[in-house]
Amino acid sequence: MAQVDVLNLNGEVVGTVELADEVFAPEQVNEALLWEAVKHYRAAMRQGTHATKNRKLVAGSGKKLWKQKGTGRARIGSVRSPLWRHGGTVHGPQPRSYEYAFPRKKLLGALRAALASKLADGKLTVVESFEIAPAKTKAYRAALDKLEANRTTLLVENGKELTPGLVLGVRNLDRVELVLNNEVHPYDLLRYERAIFTRSAIEQLGESLKKTVSKRKLAAQKEVA
Repeated sequence: MAQVDVLNLNGEVVGTVELADEVFAPEQVNEALLWEAVKHYRAAMRQGTHATKNRKLVAGSGKKLWKQKGTGRARIGSVRSPLWRHGGTVHGPQPRSYEYAFPRKKLLGALRAALASKLADGKLTVVESFEIAPAKTKAYRAALDKLEANRTTLLVENGKELTPGLVLGVRNLDRVELVLNNEVHPYDLLRYERAIFTRSAIEQLGESLKKTVSKRKLAAQKEVA
């Protein structure tokens, strides 16, 4: 198991935490799986509100412009015909959802890969707690500066320890986002330059992901047997 220093909000080492190899080992990094997870996330974010007007929706009279026969001209039924300028569009895009199903096992595998990648790059920090007095935006900005989180930062807290002071203190920080450890997505970890976890959040998330790996290995062993 890898050991990572646990810091306080002053940047001082106050302990260590062990991270399971089943989750945080460099071998867990799977770039193809990360690409799939990001593609799925971004597809679900698309609004899909694009729309073109067919001949039923464009403005214009439905009156037949001239009689069918005898004029020597091509027959035409409406000025809204797709063949005419300002006419309707044929087979144009219509509002739709780009979201699609993504297997939960692949999502958890991508989350393990993202965590392992962050740790390998030295961009994962563990702190004892986010509690600070007073819980002001200025105080949290100073704390992040001491932790060398000067660029985009993802803060991950345990849901049971989330306090109103923390939410109000960091919500106005530029390029900083606060999420719960049971809601963190691989896209979040890749989008932000640095990820800061509390000790309880990283331990709970690591233990949960470790259990999914153990179940997968057990199933594979049964198939071989």
